[in-house]
Amino acid sequence: MKRDYKIIREIVGPLMLVDRVEGVTYDELVEVRTSDGSLRLGRVLEAQGDTALVQLFAGTQGLELTGTKARFLGHGLELTVSPEILGRVFDGLGRPIDGGGALISDTRLNINGAPINPAARDYPAEFIQTGISAIDGLNTLVRGQKLPIFSGSGLPHAQLAAQIARQAKVRGENEAFAVVFAAIGITFEEAEFFREDFRNTGSLERSVLFLNLADDPAVERIATPRMAITCAEYLAYTLGMQVLVILTDMTNYVEALREVSAARKEVPGRRGYPGYLYTDLASLYERAGRIRG
Repeated sequence: MKRDYKIIREIVGPLMLVDRVEGVTYDELVEVRTSDGSLRLGRVLEAQGDTALVQLFAGTQGLELTGTKARFLGHGLELTVSPEILGRVFDGLGRPIDGGGALISDTRLNINGAPINPAARDYPAEFIQTGISAIDGLNTLVRGQKLPIFSGSGLPHAQLAAQIARQAKVRGENEAFAVVFAAIGITFEEAEFFREDFRNTGSLERSVLFLNLADDPAVERIATPRMAITCAEYLAYTLGMQVLVILTDMTNYVEALREVSAARKEVPGRRGYPGYLYTDLASLYERAGRIRG
């Protein structure tokens, strides 16, 4: 039976320290009920002994040390999946924002998946056509491969990402192909651009969109690419589809890592980024690829 913990020792920024907890684990999902009855979600950033450090998705504004209750749910962030997920638009936490209602499914997947065993990886060999000559001819995208695209301030990287999602296809005519598109820390204007572009070109029917806005909490930004990759794993390994995952913009993702690290008062690395920055990125990228049949 889940318990409510009422001993809140400290609230600083988006963080809350809960005392006298039992059986709490890292990255566990937390429900926080305020004194006025409203409910907020958070996750465990650190658990030591009988103390848990919780970061709230919606911030800690209005929370008080007395009257606030924390309930640990026993699992991490999860994404509800079903074959009807294609053509849907979600926020950074996997909640529908397209007016289509929640997915009706009993299948919920933890977004913190494991990297693929290198020995089980299939050698990248099959071509994915993006319709962009600079990529197709000079830096070909291959199934099972990661392809970074570097951009500068003011350059049309959003338009390029949308173009790749719109034009990408695999060579096999009878193969089911899907695009999972995650936009991280974007403006409302950019979100509307992606929505309209996918809808007007008809590419939304074979796509799943995750849109995280710039004014959303940093912890949600960190979860967004994991939501997208979990969705892609479901489409690939459960439904047997070929899947292209597009993540834009990873700069906003690493800045969210820096913000969370600063809130935790960790020793900063170069340019203020946490020392585990590249390890964290590798945990995302190593979930991509193909497994030998």
